[in-house]
Amino acid sequence: MIDVTDATFEHDVLERSNQVPVVVDLWAPWCGPCRTLGPTIEKVVDATEGQVELVKVNVDENPRVAATFQVQSIPAVYALKDAKVVDGFIGALPEKGVAEFVGRLAPTETEVDRLVAAGDEESLRKALEQDPDHEGAVVALAELLAERGDTDEALSLLARLPETTETRRVAAIARLGDEATMTSDNGEVEHRLDGLLERVKDDEAARQEFVDLLEVLGPDDPRTLRYRKALTAKLY
Repeated sequence: MIDVTDATFEHDVLERSNQVPVVVDLWAPWCGPCRTLGPTIEKVVDATEGQVELVKVNVDENPRVAATFQVQSIPAVYALKDAKVVDGFIGALPEKGVAEFVGRLAPTETEVDRLVAAGDEESLRKALEQDPDHEGAVVALAELLAERGDTDEALSLLARLPETTETRRVAAIARLGDEATMTSDNGEVEHRLDGLLERVKDDEAARQEFVDLLEVLGPDDPRTLRYRKALTAKLY
């Protein structure tokens, strides 16, 4: 559960609802029924184990969000999927009513989901037989293939999906092959990046390897930003 403000509403609610259903609890400190409902809705949403997420909005401090939902009274609770309101209720429902409301939002686990959760190659291939474009199955199988050196099949699988941070990372592992493991060695990867940096302007293969190494390092590694800036300086 997070507290959302006028400034964070678009990112934490609208954008997030494209990945997972988001329940918005509109409340105020002076509202007695809000204090009754709050712990109940938190308990029920927590029980979904991440299939549904909860945010809370203090309407006194965030009038723009309140106006967005045209709030007339509180507590007011709305559910969003794909940036659209799909359900809601006003007032402090009992736990059974809240559970029914949240239950309508939680996705039902399918046979494909169970196969993907198993995670082994056979299960992942069975999942893709049923749903060839299942993102989780595609990425998981592609990563297994990339790690054992089946580069062409891994890249072919990833081509089914729109590009994301995760597909770029797995594609980079596939293209790098054994060199992907060097990212665990600070000295080795920096030495390699420094050498590639001298060739990136005129050597497409060097440029691709340089970018792939940064994808595997990931955005949280401080070297990624430093070397991306160095790449931009070399190219432009």
